[in-house]
Amino acid sequence: MASKKKLSFDESWALMEQGIAKLKKILKGLPEPPFASEECMTLYTIVYDLCSIELPAAQDCSYSQRLYVKYGEVFQEHTQSDILPSFEDKRGEFMLREFVKQWENINVMGRWLFRFFEYLDRFYVRSQAGLASLIEVPVVVFRDRVYKDLKRDVRDTVIALIDEEREGEKIDRALVKKAVDIFVGIGILDIDFYQQDFEEQMIDDAGCYYLHKASSWILNDSCPEYMIKAEECLKKERDRAVYYFHTRSESKLIEKVQHELLVVHRNQLLENEKSGCRALISQEKFDDLSRIFRLYDETPTGLEPVAGIFKQYIMDQGKALVHQAEEDVRNKTANMEQNLVGKILELHDKFMAYVSICFGDHKLFLMALKEAFEVFCNESIVEISSAEILATFCDNLFKNSDAEKLSDETVERTMDKVIVLLGYFKYKDLFAEFYRKKLARRLLFDKGGNKDYDKTFLSKLKQHSGGHFTTKMEGMITDVVLARENQTALDDWFSSNLNEKPQFDLSVMVLTTGSWPSYKFSGLNLPSEMVKGVESFKKFYGTKTKARKLTWIYSLGNCHVNGKFEQKAIELIVSTYQAACLMLFNHADRLSFSEILTQLNLNKGDLIRVLHSLSCSKHKILNKEPNTRTISQSDSFEFNAKFTDRMRRIRIPLPPVDGRRKINEDVGKDRRHNIDAALVRIMKSQKVLGYQQLISECVEMLSHSFKPEIKAIKSRIDDLINREFIERDSKDPTMFNYLA
Repeated sequence: MASKKKLSFDESWALMEQGIAKLKKILKGLPEPPFASEECMTLYTIVYDLCSIELPAAQDCSYSQRLYVKYGEVFQEHTQSDILPSFEDKRGEFMLREFVKQWENINVMGRWLFRFFEYLDRFYVRSQAGLASLIEVPVVVFRDRVYKDLKRDVRDTVIALIDEEREGEKIDRALVKKAVDIFVGIGILDIDFYQQDFEEQMIDDAGCYYLHKASSWILNDSCPEYMIKAEECLKKERDRAVYYFHTRSESKLIEKVQHELLVVHRNQLLENEKSGCRALISQEKFDDLSRIFRLYDETPTGLEPVAGIFKQYIMDQGKALVHQAEEDVRNKTANMEQNLVGKILELHDKFMAYVSICFGDHKLFLMALKEAFEVFCNESIVEISSAEILATFCDNLFKNSDAEKLSDETVERTMDKVIVLLGYFKYKDLFAEFYRKKLARRLLFDKGGNKDYDKTFLSKLKQHSGGHFTTKMEGMITDVVLARENQTALDDWFSSNLNEKPQFDLSVMVLTTGSWPSYKFSGLNLPSEMVKGVESFKKFYGTKTKARKLTWIYSLGNCHVNGKFEQKAIELIVSTYQAACLMLFNHADRLSFSEILTQLNLNKGDLIRVLHSLSCSKHKILNKEPNTRTISQSDSFEFNAKFTDRMRRIRIPLPPVDGRRKINEDVGKDRRHNIDAALVRIMKSQKVLGYQQLISECVEMLSHSFKPEIKAIKSRIDDLINREFIERDSKDPTMFNYLA
């Protein structure tokens, strides 16, 4: 069998040129049958054979090297003869279409030729450092011969078409995308080509375009109208970036557009007096505010001015409520506390809705709301602290819930809102003390309302502020429950010991000293009728326990006294002090101030209050000489037998005692103890600690209850040093050591 004749390099290349010529005709659209598989295999085999031939070492270059050179010359010749002439007399979009067409053709040509020369790429090119792969060769030729000369015209044409699209004109989007893809394709070799030759100029042009647009809109449009246009433009630019550009361009383009549309004119837009953020909040334009939030949320620090305006608006609204409350106090308007706190709770609900609906519960706006409420929630109203006002609000709410026919759900929702509001108070301990005082009065004097509300509210307080916050108040409620059981036992004991039963109904509440507010003890001389009741109870209580000592707080007691007047008998509901005073007149027609003082053993201040309530108020049970509106030590008193009233039962209240100062003093004392305890606890765990860190840890530890002043902490540190709990370090006075 005859062996196959081996062809020379030139003969082999001549056959390859025939195949290349056929490929060019096909690409030009000339009539030419497609490649058959045998033809493709023949051309591949020619390349394979040439690469397989081993030439003598004396020859300068191998067939593989010559093939590689020839491969490049094919694209060079194609560019020179077919591509470059095609651009003559073409400008603008026509030039762009030709540019895209020739790029596509040379890439198709490259892919076909790669199939024929693939063995060359695997056998030779990959082993040679610095050589472009066969698939890259057409890209390199097109870049060097065509792209470098036309890139500016192509870029400017693409950008001009994009600007036309921005203006609403119809353009060939597919053409623009293909043109941009060429910049990306050229950038496969080096991404800097895409960035430097197209991206930078494209982004600068977008900036200029929107700078011009924004300058026009800002003069003619309201803030909401401007934002609608800006949002629509940003949406279109995102779509445009996704469709046209490399993925790395989207963020740069959007950032540029945001800067020109939103950042440059930010203050002018947001602070616009008629249509800016403040006006939109006032007009409850939720959709417009949501749009502003969405747009500025994507810009660096863009939300800070919006949150600042939001905070200032809330502060202004809150301060207006405070000023109105001050007017109410001066004008002695009733229910100031209910009006003020009720409106603040409504204000909080309103602006929480803004935070949730418009601002996506963003932490910046939650913080703005918190800081704004902290400002006016801690303001005093004509020397009445905000803590006392909130405590009074709660007291009235629970006391009057039945009278106002409030549902359980309404009361519980209000409790939850109060707990949230309490979180803005710097001095929660002061609220707790005022509330404890008012709770004590409600429990002791059975001021009405649903008793379960107190338990529910304490449970919520405990959850919010910790067990230490409610321990005493929970003890008070426990005492009341035990008192009811104790009263039943007392009544049963009286039934069994009739000789011990007084001539009147006796009700006694035993209170645990540590739980209840501190009350003033007095050595009141009780009438003999009352003394028997006290002694009987002592005997009864002795049967239950002998370990506890009873101290009688007469100032908290009340009595129902039958007053026998000339016209009719009237039941008088009075305090124990008042009852003791009235019963003196069972044995005397006339008594002087000093005689009453001696017989009752009260201090002058308390006696003046008692006598004023009985002789100078609405119900004049006693006649006073001289008949003035004040009590003096030279006055004398007698029973007013002619007194009458349309009611069969009347309550005669004592003039109120201002306990505000005492509560503040008690809280101040507790704070000193709490600061001491916190400092010792911190130093005990750390042993050695710096001054600043000790201060900050102390503030943090106590913040759940109150915010201690730095001056107060310094004072307590000095006191602990004097008491030898801690000491300053001898080498570094800013360091403290714990003394065990």
